[in-house]
Amino acid sequence: MNPSAKGWIKKLLAENQSKETTLVTCSLEELYNELKVCGFVYGTNLKAIFNSVTRTDLTHEELCKVNMILSFHYIHKCYASDRVFVDTVTDFYNIIDDFKSSFFQELFLGKKKSYDLLESMINKRIAIDDNLITKNFNYLITNTLLFVDILAYQKYIEFGEITDQYLHDLESTIETIIFASLDLKTEKTKYDKSLIKLFESSFRYDHRERLQYEEVIKNVSNPLTKYYIIDLVCMTFWTDKIIDDEEHAFLQRLGQDLEISEAVLMKSAADIVTFYTEHKDEVALLKSRNMIQSFYENSSNMVKKLINRNKKRLATEMYESKELMILLTQSTTRSLSDEEQKRVKDQLLDIFKSIPSLAIFMLPGGMLLLPIVIKYIPNILPSGFDDNRLDEEE
Repeated sequence: MNPSAKGWIKKLLAENQSKETTLVTCSLEELYNELKVCGFVYGTNLKAIFNSVTRTDLTHEELCKVNMILSFHYIHKCYASDRVFVDTVTDFYNIIDDFKSSFFQELFLGKKKSYDLLESMINKRIAIDDNLITKNFNYLITNTLLFVDILAYQKYIEFGEITDQYLHDLESTIETIIFASLDLKTEKTKYDKSLIKLFESSFRYDHRERLQYEEVIKNVSNPLTKYYIIDLVCMTFWTDKIIDDEEHAFLQRLGQDLEISEAVLMKSAADIVTFYTEHKDEVALLKSRNMIQSFYENSSNMVKKLINRNKKRLATEMYESKELMILLTQSTTRSLSDEEQKRVKDQLLDIFKSIPSLAIFMLPGGMLLLPIVIKYIPNILPSGFDDNRLDEEE
């Protein structure tokens, strides 16, 4: 199952069909805990929920797709909806007005409710920004507020309807409480500033007037929403791994207002420390790198995985393109002219069109990833391609 290739949702659900009996016996709280342990709630997916996927080479983005679909499917089964699962999710996203004003609209024109349409929607929701480069690459693969979609879908399945305004109000509530907790800190650390940017980049709705804590707290009734808000607040208090007196007072007040026990509050605080301590080298938010360094590192890792996953087909397609092979070979001994570099890029993009999981290079800004592709090309071509290539000893 490859979440970056067409047909992955249908295959994922088929592979997990034997586990459904076990999953539907779990409570919604157990589902939420799974989403927290795997990192979905914290914005960085490190594994699939319920160990549903054993592959170890999936990217954070691909794991995020898997966890979203499995969460939607679990909720669909939990409420025993008699509607077709695919239809419910595609209808849900259309209702909340997520795809009506987008340059991706052409992807959905002519597509009936299907796995293909759902894959396009999930891909856009999680991964694809209308400018691949100007958005910080950390944020491209890390969306802290995707659990809002799960909460909204739960309401849609339970009551059969939902409005765009509901999602707007839910985000406003979360935003108000989160920034109220951040306002407690008079001096913002690098972590705090990164967290603020991360939250701001994750909200769907812009230019909202900031509401007051007292206005929004009374509107929170869903137990999962309460747990989620508590965990997000604990994220904001994580900087020094210690909850000071002022932060503890805010957390206590929040717990009382949400009717959450002291034990739940302390567990949430302990969980975030455990998660970030165990995975400090895997969570982009915690790495002290500037935007360009972070972009290049994450881009390199992503491209390397894509090439390794498609290297046989990519090597075949490239070998059949004689002009491309000649230019690539010559590039190992001389610098290519601007015209030759353009021909290399154009021919590579033509090849990528035939390989679905490499479609990211066709997006706006995708051209900037091509130099990284060329860096890894010698590893997939015959040894005669580069006379100066040395075989590394294991």
